[in-house]
Amino acid sequence: MGKGVSDFAPAEFISGLCHIGDHDRFPLWQNGTVSSCFNQLCLGALAHAVVAIFSACYLSVPSCGPHHSSFPCCWSIRVASALLVALVFVADMVVVALLHQGDIYLDFLADGCAILAWLVHFGTMLILQRSVYRRTRGPSMLLLIVLLPLPNFVVTLVVYAQDDTYLDLGEPLKVTRFALAAARTIPLLLYIMAFAFPCIGDSGYTLHINSVHDSLLIPGSSYPDTGDMVAEDGSSCVSRLLYLWMNPLLQRGQRGELDRSCDVYLLPLKLRTNVVRQYFHHCWEECQQRRATQECHSQHRSSPHQEQPLEIVVEEVGLLRVLHKVFGLQYYMLGVLKLVGNMLGFAGPLLLSNLVGFMEKEGAPVSWGAWCTVGLFASTLFSAVIRNIFVFEVSKVVLLARAAIVSTIYGKALRVSRSNLAQFSLGEVINFMSTDTDRVVNFFNSFHEVWSLPFQFSIALYLLYLQVGVAFLGGLGVALLLVPLNKLLASLILENNKQMLRHKDSRVKLMTEVLFGIRVIKFYNWEAHFAEKIAECRRLELSHLKAIKYLDAVCVYTWAALPVVISILTFVTYVLLGHELTAAKVFTTLALVGMLILPLNSFPWVLNGTLEAKVSLGRIQHFLTLSNLDLDAYYSPVAPEDPQTTIEIKQGTFSWQGRSSPDNPSEQEGETGFHNGNILLHNLHVSITKGFLVVVVGTVGCGKSSLLAAISGELNRCGGAVYVQGREDGFGLAAQEPWIQHATVRDNILFGRSYNSIYYQAVIEACALTDDLHILPNGDRTEVGENGVTLSGGQKARLALARAVYMEKDIYLLDDPLAAVDTNVAHHLMEKCVLGILRRKTRILCTHRIEFVDKADMVILMDKGTIIKIDIPAEILPLMEAVTKKRKNDCNAKEKNGVEREEEQCPSTDLCVEEESSLSEDEQKQVGGLAWKVYHTYWRSVGGVLVFSIFLSLLFMQASKNVSDWWLSHWISKLKCNGSGLSLQTPDFSTQHLLFLSGGLMYPVTYMEIAYVTNISSEVKFYLTVYGCIAVANTVFTAIRAFLFAYGGIRAATLIHNRVLDQVLKATMAFFDTTPQGRVLNRFSSDLYSIDDSLPFVLNILLANIFCVLGILVVMSYGLPWVLVPLIPLALVYHRTQRFYRYTSRELKRLCSLTLSPVYSHFSETITGLETIRASGSATRFEEENERRLDVNQRCLFLSNAAMQWLDIRLQMIGVAVVTVIGIIAVIQHEFKYIDPGLVGLSLSYALSITGLLSGLIFSFTQTEMQLVSVERTEEYTTSLPTEPQQSNPQVPSGWPEQGWIEFRGAVLSYREGMPNALDGLSLVVRPGEKIGILGRTGSGKSSLFMALFRMVELSQGQILLDGLDTSHVGLAQLRSKLAIIPQDPFLFNGTVRENLDPCGRHSDHSLADALEQCHLSQVINSIGGLDGEVRERGMFFSLGQRQLLCLARALLTNANILCIDEATASVDHQTDKLIQQTIRERFHDKTVLTIAHRVNTIMDSDRVLIMHVGKVVEFDTPEALYQRADSMFFHLVDGKGE
Repeated sequence: MGKGVSDFAPAEFISGLCHIGDHDRFPLWQNGTVSSCFNQLCLGALAHAVVAIFSACYLSVPSCGPHHSSFPCCWSIRVASALLVALVFVADMVVVALLHQGDIYLDFLADGCAILAWLVHFGTMLILQRSVYRRTRGPSMLLLIVLLPLPNFVVTLVVYAQDDTYLDLGEPLKVTRFALAAARTIPLLLYIMAFAFPCIGDSGYTLHINSVHDSLLIPGSSYPDTGDMVAEDGSSCVSRLLYLWMNPLLQRGQRGELDRSCDVYLLPLKLRTNVVRQYFHHCWEECQQRRATQECHSQHRSSPHQEQPLEIVVEEVGLLRVLHKVFGLQYYMLGVLKLVGNMLGFAGPLLLSNLVGFMEKEGAPVSWGAWCTVGLFASTLFSAVIRNIFVFEVSKVVLLARAAIVSTIYGKALRVSRSNLAQFSLGEVINFMSTDTDRVVNFFNSFHEVWSLPFQFSIALYLLYLQVGVAFLGGLGVALLLVPLNKLLASLILENNKQMLRHKDSRVKLMTEVLFGIRVIKFYNWEAHFAEKIAECRRLELSHLKAIKYLDAVCVYTWAALPVVISILTFVTYVLLGHELTAAKVFTTLALVGMLILPLNSFPWVLNGTLEAKVSLGRIQHFLTLSNLDLDAYYSPVAPEDPQTTIEIKQGTFSWQGRSSPDNPSEQEGETGFHNGNILLHNLHVSITKGFLVVVVGTVGCGKSSLLAAISGELNRCGGAVYVQGREDGFGLAAQEPWIQHATVRDNILFGRSYNSIYYQAVIEACALTDDLHILPNGDRTEVGENGVTLSGGQKARLALARAVYMEKDIYLLDDPLAAVDTNVAHHLMEKCVLGILRRKTRILCTHRIEFVDKADMVILMDKGTIIKIDIPAEILPLMEAVTKKRKNDCNAKEKNGVEREEEQCPSTDLCVEEESSLSEDEQKQVGGLAWKVYHTYWRSVGGVLVFSIFLSLLFMQASKNVSDWWLSHWISKLKCNGSGLSLQTPDFSTQHLLFLSGGLMYPVTYMEIAYVTNISSEVKFYLTVYGCIAVANTVFTAIRAFLFAYGGIRAATLIHNRVLDQVLKATMAFFDTTPQGRVLNRFSSDLYSIDDSLPFVLNILLANIFCVLGILVVMSYGLPWVLVPLIPLALVYHRTQRFYRYTSRELKRLCSLTLSPVYSHFSETITGLETIRASGSATRFEEENERRLDVNQRCLFLSNAAMQWLDIRLQMIGVAVVTVIGIIAVIQHEFKYIDPGLVGLSLSYALSITGLLSGLIFSFTQTEMQLVSVERTEEYTTSLPTEPQQSNPQVPSGWPEQGWIEFRGAVLSYREGMPNALDGLSLVVRPGEKIGILGRTGSGKSSLFMALFRMVELSQGQILLDGLDTSHVGLAQLRSKLAIIPQDPFLFNGTVRENLDPCGRHSDHSLADALEQCHLSQVINSIGGLDGEVRERGMFFSLGQRQLLCLARALLTNANILCIDEATASVDHQTDKLIQQTIRERFHDKTVLTIAHRVNTIMDSDRVLIMHVGKVVEFDTPEALYQRADSMFFHLVDGKGE
């Protein structure tokens, strides 16, 4: 072995430096003490080098500027101590030069390093006392590195004390050295005491880490405010390397104070969304200019003498090209780290091979083992550090790319034309921002694996070739054949995944519609029907999920069995080629085959991830290539001759979908598309004078709203010219369906403008919001829920109007804001708002209320998408009646309603919209660890017996794995024993072959002489057979575990979904009123996705890691029992470290989820209110808000990644310690001649792999906890939702109520505790067959009357009797099935017209067609395909009035004796309203009908009229009797209307 040792070049240098002989070139122990060479080099020079390096890292800490107060005394003492120590070493160096002993160069080296170290440390102290550390002890790392030279000081002093010459006064120079050695300890002790007792006072002292953010680093409290600190920026190299800057945040998390996103660090400057977006946009423009230049040159070459217009737009630039330009260089440089990390990964096994070789060689010098152990320590340390840096830096690039792509998509959505945006549903657009963006940025994590895996594969193949020659091709052939099989399995999994996601999208989309229309579903008693529809979608989804999980199990089994198959085939091929099989060949081949499996297994998945990223990149690119809304081209720059003309349209032709849309839905919509199915408005000639009030009138679907969209630039101009004066200032738009933000009432009105109290109060008064603000709990500071869920229809309309008025624009587009309010309020809005505060503005008002037409300066009469006449009111009013009669049968032709569109809810599986408001119940972020009941819930869902079987299979799987490894080590030991008896040849160290054990590690195996091969062939066959049997058993147990786990996961997913769905559909309306739809939808989308797929995946890994770690610890303890001594303290450190990490990591993960919801909800809200945002010119402000929300989420993501790397580097250090300790123990045991090389090799191989396992264990445990949060959230709904009573009363007659008698007795109803009563002691009687009209202003309790009747909200007091039977004694299903209602908000769901009219299939097609005919919808429905025609999500492409009529048709199909109508015709014109009222009178002439209306004429022919105010009956009599009383409210309502 001597030859091998001589290869170490440093040994000769050290031998000359220390003046020692060749017998032991680096002795650790001499003459009963530590050798001088080891003391001066390792304990002295090396320790001081570390001090210098780490101290230098703090030299870049920024100064906090001038300070008027004196420095704390502790810093002065430490500065002086460092300088004194340096001076002592300078004196010692002078004495050494005078002595001129044999080891002078060694002393010079040691003293020189010490002087340099302490001078650097002296400079560091000067810097730190002027920095943010001034009033603290400073970094604790400094104390640790200062203590490193302490052993050298002590050993030197002891050595001098034992040497009599250093105490002999006759040797003054030696005595001086002894005195100097003693003197070193004094300033060092002073330094330590100054650190321990800093003498710092905190009173009135604050420091800021960053002047830009004015962030307190050390506030008056005892803990720093992490929410004001900037992450990483300004940290030293050591702090960055060990993530010490994370400690304050981790400590805060441990204290349980990490509750909000503002508690975490601010993002580093270079990671902030605004910085990234600006640079990304700059690079995009550069790429665009380069593309334009290339195109220009190309055109010039093709037509050098012909000028061609250059039409290159920004969107034509490839997104990948820009990403490459922005992040390419930074990302590719990280590949160097990846390569270095991979190469260092080979160093560990090589050194392990040398160490095992040292243990096999009896009498080998201990320095050989020591150098191997030191090398093992250094290689694993640097490998861990480099890999950690690589992972963290890649995560930064991922965050940068995510910020760039998300902000780009958001900006594009704000600028793309509505016709192009209509190609996608809201869910698809949000998927671009969520799923597709995630796939693209996740490619950054796997790109380097694309070249790294083939690199590793090639090395393994080369080493395999060195072992068995061309025989490896036999086994490799099978492996390569399995690659297509693996690809096939991956393709099947991907295909099933696509199908599963398709069915999941359908289920979530259906669930979205159910949540949106839950009130109507409960009114109609349709819960069971929709539950069955959802269950059917879920069954289809689970069928593909089963296929995915079982295919995964097949993959696991295939790759577990592959090593055995390849090995056996390789051995057979090797023998057939005429070679003899030896144990060395078997071992090496088995291990190398194991190395081949990882690249072969991983590469197809990496490739699939690459392909998924490519697909998603293409989808995003397609979205980014859509044409923007070009307002400069849309509007004419030529002003009319009359300077008073504000708006002018000449020969205007407009379409919604665009002329080139091949799949335009309107092509099938007959009159809706008017002439060619694509033109929405045609032949428009309009000229509007500044300051005029223009009223636009016409029947339902005639194009009124589309005219406003044409003016605001939301339609495609196909011909003609549009001029709008001052269009750059925007419009004040009040859409027909109010768009309300999730914010306070005040914020909705201000809409980003500054608060002007006088004007604000004027707007509130003009929009009739004063009384409403008095009712709301916090006035205008009250937060309104999602889509204004906490407001009534009238309140939403007036709030949207107030927002438009407060904008102070010159032009106002008002789309029927009077439809949803009662007559008094309508008159108020007209007088105070339209004719009052806006009197000097240009106003275009679309309305069905003809009583206000006479107040207009000009009236536009529209029909079938064109303008019939423009004139003064007196000329137009007679024409309105004529047009209505002409269109009696076709007045409801649909208006293409992109402008009157419904707010869409995202059907995406990845959309999480969890809003919080003060009226809504805040979603609680769970804190601390998961309760055991969550684990128990999932255990019960899987099944107790199945769980026990899974654990048993895991135990046998791991046991067989460890036994197979032990069998290999046992074979090695037997081989060594047999070899010694057979006089094995021992080759040189340099010619040994390396054995790769199961963990990818190497072991030296010597060749036997060929003469002995035949003697042991039977033994080889025996060992090989046993090993094969154990390996096969291992694969079988692996397969059993995989299939059992797959079955258990599917079973749990099925049960959890069914329980949650059942509970949600049974929940009370109070729950839905106080819980945003997105929050509920999140349970059925992302949470169920976690339970379906993510949770079983990470739980499987967690359990495998747990059993693997336990198995490794058992084997290591068996092979090296002494390893238990250091393992116990290391285990305690490990436990404390992971516990410290998990507190913060868990909260950061929760904050990541919570902060992601506002990003998507804001995007959803933006798309929904795009017209209002663009009309008002607020796009820039919304982009800034998106950046702010994205930054908050990025903060949490960045710190979550940093916390993971904080843990990883510490676990890596524990792994390094384990490897080093085992190496030291092995060397010591070798000296005592008590060693088994096989077991030591196995223990060391496990030790090298335990680092990754420990890190993976914590990661998988944390991930499992996070996925179990989904179980916790679903369990919350399963156990704690307030549900409606489900029992029925069998004594209720089947024909009840036969008469329709209704009686309220002292009914008191309150929606929630603490809120005012909606019904306050209401008592009234409705006789059978009576027609009751109900009037009252917004909030008077009209709709609450119906809520109480249907028991949507239970009464607090009183009774409601139907035919004398108390409704509280009747089952809810029985009650609601006997009543009929036409709700205020029309609810249509995705499906056919037939399904929408009769979901349960109880009526014939003839009955359905008859109901449509009576609602005057036959022509419209026939134009889209009749009863089989498609109804889009929420009735998209139907106007609001047409949707109300479809809901009316449902009511006409009912046989109920009691019908409730809640403002069902508010959005239809007067003539259609009259026809509908006549239809209701005829069809329900013998039924009891309760009608809520805002139009007095709607209920003038009622038998009696009920006037309500604040939940009480004010008047209840016949219309004639009430009108006769001049003091009655009814009289004023009628009189105010002019009747």
